[in-house]
Parts: sequence; structure tokens; C-alpha cells
Amino acid sequence: MCLRFQVELMRDGNMIEITSLQNPKIKQALLLWERKEREKTKLFLIEGYRELSRASQGGQPIKWLFFCRDFFLGENEENLIHQINQSGAEIFSCAKQVFQKLSYRDRPDGLLAVAPQTHLSLSAFADKLNRNPFLIVAEAIEKPGNLGTILRSADASGVDGVIICDRCTDIHNPNVVRSSVGTLFTVPIVESKSEDVIHWLKAKGIAIVAATPHAQKEYTEVNLKGSVAIVVGTEQIGLTEKWMNQADIQVRIPMHGVADSLNVATATTLLLYEVLRQRK
Repeated sequence: MCLRFQVELMRDGNMIEITSLQNPKIKQALLLWERKEREKTKLFLIEGYRELSRASQGGQPIKWLFFCRDFFLGENEENLIHQINQSGAEIFSCAKQVFQKLSYRDRPDGLLAVAPQTHLSLSAFADKLNRNPFLIVAEAIEKPGNLGTILRSADASGVDGVIICDRCTDIHNPNVVRSSVGTLFTVPIVESKSEDVIHWLKAKGIAIVAATPHAQKEYTEVNLKGSVAIVVGTEQIGLTEKWMNQADIQVRIPMHGVADSLNVATATTLLLYEVLRQRK
């Protein structure tokens, strides 16, 4: 850390050096690995330079930032710390063994934050949409890695928003944050019940496109240029009947091997890029 920045932090009283695992802030942060604690406190963890950079860019408030320079991988970490400090977060410098315990990564990069959860309502979500919305609806996704990958693909393909229905996975799970590579903070996300979302989509005139191996048409054979919501289901059984029955369009991805379906995140990515291809 540059001396000037360190002196400024110490003068403002915003930086504390932590050398013990018994520190109350460390204990509280460690508890946030558990979903029960995240739901109780409405806080969650963000670890990693890229993740925190995108969180900062996306306007995500930060409560506490822990850092350990022994793990830094580049030269930009100091600027990010300064930026987060300027936003009002408390800054904590950690001894190496303390940060290693705090991190949930095999190879930490020296930055981890505790942040308040933010939740978007359907009405607020609607205000963010353009005239020809392009959405993902993910029903009861169970694995954090899959949900994070879906968010990453959503960001990459320019999706207007992601709706999580009947959630199984906590979107604030550290592994969702990690596998999304911070795109959790760049794509509007709302959580709601399937019944409410189906009613909302119908009212908005947004076509429900259901992915199923049993559909007659392949996903490249239907018109996806209009307002669409690509709906994908659980890893084990796919979409439930309530979504299949309400779908305006059913599509399948051709399978030429022994497997009858793709991983849900992989399938979602293919469908998203087909929408993107058609719209271009």
C-alpha cells in the first residue's frame, strides 16, 4: 500500500489491522458462509478483485472490506481499496493467516467484502426493461455453479434481466458470486414465485419460451426476435408442468449422442446466443 493512502486511512480511523481469528468482525464474516446466517443478517460475502470491481461499478454498497497484501496478484488492488473506502466502507488489513481462514478460495487474491443484500421487486424490475425485453427465467436451479454461470452468460449476451423462480439456491451464496465472476452485480435480478412471474409475463406480452427435449421444433427454427423470456428448469427434471402448460413456444436442443439433455447452464447459453444471433 502506498504510504500516503495508509496514512489517510489511519488518520480517518477507517482502517484497523486484524491479527487474531478471535476478532468479532472475522467471526461474523465466517458465519456468512452459511445460508441461515445470510438470511438472518441480510449480509453476504464478495471475494475477489474482479467480483469486487464489478460490485463497485454496479453500485453495490460495501459494509466491510478485508484485505491482505500478501495475496495481491497485481497492482490495481490499492486503487480499488481506496475507491471502496471512499464509498464509506470500513477497511480492515488482515494478517496472512487471518485472511487465509476468512477466504473460501484455494488461491485467494487478498480481497473480501461483507455487503448488504439488495432485492429487486417485479415492479421495479419492469421499470428497467426496454420495449423489446430479452429475459431469462430460471426455475428452481439447485447448484450455485450453474446459477452463477447462467448469470455470466446473461451478462455476455446482453440479457435485460434474470428472474429466479421458486429458488433453491441462494443468489448470495459465495459460489454464485464466484462463478458469476461478479456479473451478479451487472444484470438486474428478481426473485419471485412462478405463478406471479407467469401472470406478469402474460400481462406484459412477453412470450414464454420453454426448453424441453420433447419439443417438436429445434431452437434455431423458431422466431425469437420479439419480446421473449427463455425459461429453463431444474438440473434433474427440467421445467415443471406449470411452466410447460403456459409456454407460448417450446424448443429443443438437438442431441446426437447418448445423453438426452445438456447441463442447464450450457443449454441456457446456447439459447441466449440464438436470440442474440436472430436479433442481429
